[in-house]
Amino acid sequence: MLPSETYFGKFEAVFLFYGAMPTGVAVSETGRIFICFPKWGDDVKFTVAEIVHDTLQPYPSMESNVVNPSNIATSFISVQSIVADGKGTLWVLDTGAPNFSEPIKGGAKLVAVDLKSNTIRRVYTFTDDVVLPTTYLNDVRFDFRVGKAGYAYITDSSSRGPGAIIVVDLETGYAWRRLNGAHSTSPDPYFLPKVEGKILMNRNKDGSTSPFRLASDGIAISPDGKTLYFCPLSSRQLYSISTEALRDRTIPDMNLQDHVKYWGEKGASDGMITDAKGTVYAGDYENNSIRKILPNGIMETVAHDPRLLWPDTFSIGPDQYLYFIVNQLHRQARFHYGNDLRVKPYSLLRMKINEPPAPTF
Repeated sequence: MLPSETYFGKFEAVFLFYGAMPTGVAVSETGRIFICFPKWGDDVKFTVAEIVHDTLQPYPSMESNVVNPSNIATSFISVQSIVADGKGTLWVLDTGAPNFSEPIKGGAKLVAVDLKSNTIRRVYTFTDDVVLPTTYLNDVRFDFRVGKAGYAYITDSSSRGPGAIIVVDLETGYAWRRLNGAHSTSPDPYFLPKVEGKILMNRNKDGSTSPFRLASDGIAISPDGKTLYFCPLSSRQLYSISTEALRDRTIPDMNLQDHVKYWGEKGASDGMITDAKGTVYAGDYENNSIRKILPNGIMETVAHDPRLLWPDTFSIGPDQYLYFIVNQLHRQARFHYGNDLRVKPYSLLRMKINEPPAPTF
């Protein structure tokens, strides 16, 4: 018998999806599990759900998952990311941009849902100089130790405009763009992604092709809230910046790049998350792998398996498991001349890491 590639890492299936393709998962401090399904062409009946008794229930209600043109601020349009903050709130990041369209006016938003009452507590919308016509709100992290109500940091993973980190003052709702179009938030122009042994690029039905280019996407925050890690989706590089510098409006954006730290190659990642010890977990979608990056910069692959077909969003539960979505994103029709190569089910998996999530407060 010929030798073959070695696979390793122990994980188990939590939930299998036979309908629409999920991207996000969030596990609350009480162990509740939430999922989101952006509207990218699948039949999405609800864009945010909770797993209850092995079934998907629209969350917080079916009503909030139906687009209401007369009240666009309180209805979810196309949710890319959900984050449970560890203190009783599920944060819903609505792109307002189904099928990567220009965001619907007033539709791109950050929504706080109270997990006790299962009701929307507050909606943060954005001005036109923050959410641009090209913006795609991708993922978000929180720190409630600064300011009166804390801050949120959101990645803009635009495919046709500047990438950025959007900073939100959660007390006032005031938001601004940082590292707008900077090298660290932009796609690597020399990056050629290879997944399942093949080059990944946009391949349209009409036969035309273009490079796969997405800006800042993965994001993680250190346990003390002082460092924000981030990476473009079309890149293998990891960067970080002090959150204090991001919040400091006296530093001009062009000078902010001097505050960015380069950590080296970690593989091409979609999702990232930090545990309570400051270890960053990151997917490596080119190599069907999950990496961890220790605070001292040492990187280690913790799982490598052919079933890890595009590890997407990560969440760490109170049970000290790393939860992650595997969704075959690269097999979508838009990368294969209109042929959908995804094979159901998509999956929510978990692996034991023996560490709780990084605290936000």
